[in-house]
Amino acid sequence: MSRSHGLEGEFGDEAWAAPVRTPLYYPDAVTLVSGAGPAAVVSRIDTTAPGASVKDSFADLDLTEAGFQVLFEAQWIHRPASAPATASELAWDVAGDPDTLRAWALAWDNGDGNADLFRPELLDAPATFVLSGHSADGGVVAGAVASLSDQVVGISNVFALDGGPDVAWPVLLDAVHWLFPTLQVVGYEHGDDLAVAVRHGFEPVGPLRIWLHG
Repeated sequence: MSRSHGLEGEFGDEAWAAPVRTPLYYPDAVTLVSGAGPAAVVSRIDTTAPGASVKDSFADLDLTEAGFQVLFEAQWIHRPASAPATASELAWDVAGDPDTLRAWALAWDNGDGNADLFRPELLDAPATFVLSGHSADGGVVAGAVASLSDQVVGISNVFALDGGPDVAWPVLLDAVHWLFPTLQVVGYEHGDDLAVAVRHGFEPVGPLRIWLHG
């Protein structure tokens, strides 16, 4: 996402970090190991601009002295490739051009005014798949972003216009199973969305925490 906005982050021993503010809803730093040093993480990001955030992947940082507060706590979730999926009546596809990406972004945004977050440059990322669930008339009614790695598929930005994630997960898991049948599915959720993910075959496997500056 950052690269699609012309921003390049850097991987370090303890964290990935971007030296300038990242796009809305996306963290400025992500810890990669347990026990990362708070000062080393904070020193690599821009806390002068409002809204800087850190994904504390192991929920073991204390960033209060650096001016951060906990935005929310969540759980990493895992679903084995062999887990059965619930049937969905929705058809699905992968956004492959700016027009289909725009339709997905408008549905994901649902009138909040942030659809421009998803730029056409995102389509150039070979490991990123924007998944859409369609109603009978072809409109986008559910979706998510799938991020591919060697061993797992990460799922984020899960939404459905009606019925919430209980409607979204069946069609998304159908798409992921068809596209990547041998790969496990991971992500993170909190609150009611975590309970829904568990109903659809995910298991909570560890805590994480999102910190917000200011």
